[in-house]
Amino acid sequence: MEVLQMNGLSRFCNISHFMTTRHGGVSTENYASLNAGAYSGDLPERVQENRRLLAEMMGFEVEKLFAPYQVHEAEIRVLDQAFLSRNAEEQTDYLYGVDGVVTAEPGVCVAVATADCVPVLLYAPDKQVVAAVHAGWRGTVKGIVSQAVEVMVRHFGCDASLLHSGIGPSIGPLAFEVGEEVVEAFAASGRWTPEEMTLLVRRHPQTGKAHIDLWKANAFLLSRSGVPASSIEIAGICTYQNNSDFFSARRLGVRSGRILSGIFIR
Repeated sequence: MEVLQMNGLSRFCNISHFMTTRHGGVSTENYASLNAGAYSGDLPERVQENRRLLAEMMGFEVEKLFAPYQVHEAEIRVLDQAFLSRNAEEQTDYLYGVDGVVTAEPGVCVAVATADCVPVLLYAPDKQVVAAVHAGWRGTVKGIVSQAVEVMVRHFGCDASLLHSGIGPSIGPLAFEVGEEVVEAFAASGRWTPEEMTLLVRRHPQTGKAHIDLWKANAFLLSRSGVPASSIEIAGICTYQNNSDFFSARRLGVRSGRILSGIFIR
């Protein structure tokens, strides 16, 4: 099994994190082989076995792996003792329609599933709080990473200037061609200055089509939320261009595997 880890987050010995690749699981075809996405269309027993193998390698209980049913919105949920005391059905309901999860509970692995969208992992060393965020272009426009930081600060008292973040493998700016409605949505949100927009949106010299840099877009949002630029690490790995190692919905179709990006307090 192969997983990716970020250098910045790896410096902390009291947390563990991972971003899965396609290698080391039991799934086949478009899900081959390490598909850990529960809502991808893969056989549930294969997904569960992939998660079990992942949990065994990373050192957490698979029953304490929580990845929400994502809907490309900006809802953030906190997983606390009250959540853990609920039954499995109630936990699933609580995580339905959620794109970001935060916890301070040791041993609880919060995770998000992606296949071109941007996974963002956050760690607050001052309060021992971790978060996993799914930032597709819609979630990015809605400022989901900013809202995750806000929850960490407001709910747990974290100092944003001490946060560390990792922006994982996702579709890169060279591959992320978008329609004009997407460009307009970014501009209309007002979350980026005109100067920042010139860095986020580039035109292909031959086609004139717009390409958006989701990595920079989320890095700008994190910086504006108080996270130091030196604590924002970007993997810089394009899933579309590296689809033999990472799942890409644009290359493989929607019915394909998902990268699982997770983080937990030891």
